Amino acid sequence: QVQLVESGGGLVQAGGSLTLSCAASGRIFSINPVRWYRQTPGKEREWVALITSGGTTNYADSVKGRFAISRDNAKNTAYLQMNSLKPEETAVYYCNIICAGRTYWGQGTRVTVSS
Repeated sequence: QVQLVESGGGLVQAGGSLTLSCAASGRIFSINPVRWYRQTPGKEREWVALITSGGTTNYADSVKGRFAISRDNAKNTAYLQMNSLKPEETAVYYCNIICAGRTYWGQGTRVTVSS
């Protein structure tokens, strides 16, 4: 069983920065990719970023150059550094691990970007 807990959300002005954390329990964290998603009301959950177990990263085009995903396997924690935030990026942000055919989600952390 894996539990994911996101934190670090909050209110920030447009152009500002936030760093989100995703803390994982269980032994599978270090050997699996971690993904960040976001969701606004009435819309599907949108993939934002990925980091593999080896540290390779990939980003949605909309966040390339502004967001950075990282991980600390010793701490079982992944991070999402978000810079130059835009009001339309107001959403609940979730982290995700897929392992052995099961998908694990955290409860999400809310990010509000004011204009």
